[in-house]
Amino acid sequence: MSRNQGSGIRNQKLLLAAVLLWLPLAAVAADASALFAATLHDLDDKPYALAQLRGKPLIVNFWARWCGPCKKEIPELTAAHDKYARKGLVVVGIALDDKVEATKDFAKAYEMRYTGLLAKEGGIALMQASGNAKAVVPFTLIIDRHGSVVGSKLGAMSHAEIEAAASQLLKP
Repeated sequence: MSRNQGSGIRNQKLLLAAVLLWLPLAAVAADASALFAATLHDLDDKPYALAQLRGKPLIVNFWARWCGPCKKEIPELTAAHDKYARKGLVVVGIALDDKVEATKDFAKAYEMRYTGLLAKEGGIALMQASGNAKAVVPFTLIIDRHGSVVGSKLGAMSHAEIEAAASQLLKP
């Protein structure tokens, strides 16, 4: 296989990943209004109103400390934060947890450099209101600057899917 053929196959895989990222929306009507109406807690247990994120391109990931696939995608989300934060992308991790210290320690151990929040007792309802009727993790919403959910993913996101989401959100 020539180098150009390998590059073409890689590009096709990235395009396929991007298409697959957007497909779940057709089956599930996702809405960001509940998300922007919520007040969660940061990792210092201070209230954090998600309304302050309105108008920003967002990757919002619901996760749990006990979730294996969640642990695998955290480094990819951190890499996206590191790569695109200067361009305005905001990555938010919402832990389905009420244990502040344990979640804070976990975030530190996994080197989560993006915004970490705790859903406490409202996490399941918030996920369901955001289009995840099964309330399973990981679950990710892709929200544009207008506050519209333009993609969602039930299950861990791959590097290619995260890159496609970031590219879509940061288009001029």
